[in-house]
Amino acid sequence: MHISRTTILNPLQPFTTPIPTMSLSANPSNSRRLYSSLTTSGKPRQEVTLPSQETPQSAVQYALTTLDQVANWARQGSVYPMTFGLACCAVEMMHIAAPRYDQDRLGLMFRASPRQSDLMIVAGTLTNKMAPALRQVYDQMPEPRYVISMGSCANGGGYYHYSHSVVRGCDRVVPVDIYVPGCPPTSEALLYGIFQNQRKMRSRKVTRIWYRR
Repeated sequence: MHISRTTILNPLQPFTTPIPTMSLSANPSNSRRLYSSLTTSGKPRQEVTLPSQETPQSAVQYALTTLDQVANWARQGSVYPMTFGLACCAVEMMHIAAPRYDQDRLGLMFRASPRQSDLMIVAGTLTNKMAPALRQVYDQMPEPRYVISMGSCANGGGYYHYSHSVVRGCDRVVPVDIYVPGCPPTSEALLYGIFQNQRKMRSRKVTRIWYRR
C-alpha cells in the first residue's frame, strides 16, 4: 500500500490543493492479491449454481419449470395464515389486517382452521402446556406448510427464557422457516418476514418430486 497524490476537484471549491489518496494495486512490492480465483489447494474455484438458478436444458425441464413458476406464483399470492397469537406480539399481528397495512391487497387472509391454512404465525410466549396444541395444529395443516416465529419469546423464550414453564423457542416443537426478531416486532417487520417467506415459496420445486419418481 502506498499513497499517491491525485487531484480531486470539489464542485464547491474548484481551486483546491491535491488530495492524497491511497492505492492498493499500484504498489509493485505488494505481491498479495486481494481477490484470488484459486482455492487454498491451488485449484481454480468452481461456481456452484443454486437449484433455483438452473436453466432448463430440455423441453421437459422447460415445461416443468414453467409449471413450477405458475404454481408458486398462485401460491404466494394467496397465503392463508393460521393465527396462533399467544401474547402481546399478537396485537402487532392484528395490525397488518387493519386498513393501514391492508393485508388483503397482498392476498393474505387469516383462517381459524388449520386445514385451510398454509402458514402459521407463532406470535408470543409458548408454554409447555401449549406446546402439544401447537404441534397438533401444525400437523393438521396441509403440505406445503410454513411457520413464522414472531418475537423474541417465540424465537428463544425472550424475557421468560429461564422460566421453568416456557419453551425456549418454538423451533423445538415445529420447524420454523422465518424468524422475526423484536419485543414486540412491528407490523412492518412481520410483513417483511412474510415477504421473505413468499420469496422462499418462489424457489420451491413442485413438479420435481413427481419428475424424479
